[in-house]
Amino acid sequence: MNQSDKPDALDTLDDAVAAAAFRRLVRHLRQRHDAQNIDLMGLAGFCRNCLADWIRDAGYPGDKSAARELIHGMPADAWKASYQTEATAEQLARMEESLKKNGGSH
Repeated sequence: MNQSDKPDALDTLDDAVAAAAFRRLVRHLRQRHDAQNIDLMGLAGFCRNCLADWIRDAGYPGDKSAARELIHGMPADAWKASYQTEATAEQLARMEESLKKNGGSH
């Protein structure tokens, strides 16, 4: 039996517990403006915008803009203007390498 044949214990996690942990993660990211999306992408292959995409994939009825506002805690354009810095060539390269590890999904 290989790893992909094993049931994932994460799927047994109660939805209320999972939702509480997700909300805590999002609120944490709302407080950590120093954690730039480009750096999150370079390290972990996902960022706040990915979370917005994922909630839409999971059934959130809002459009992309509404989903990003929900995750950022403010309109995405306002967040970018207030907190986002210009990405360096090194950050972009790290992000590209990191995304290759995502196996086609992020």
